[in-house]
Amino acid sequence: MSVLDNFEQWKSFLGDRLHQAQDQGMSQQVISDLAYQIGDYLAKQVDPKNPEERVLSDLWSVANEQEQHAIANMMVKLVQNKK
Repeated sequence: MSVLDNFEQWKSFLGDRLHQAQDQGMSQQVISDLAYQIGDYLAKQVDPKNPEERVLSDLWSVANEQEQHAIANMMVKLVQNKK
């Protein structure tokens, strides 16, 4: 089963990766840029596996680049306090 199949597992996976990046000294700007790149890749290349991912994909598809960065940053905020 992929981490993308279950939204809670996906958030946990993202939170783990976020904390690893922070522990290794990655700046918030780099994390933000990576979150945007990952979001863009997922929106273009991966079919949503659950309703939450479908909502994110739909929002991403109608957002301009600035709004997409905001979505990516909100996802970072969503998972950063999970640990």
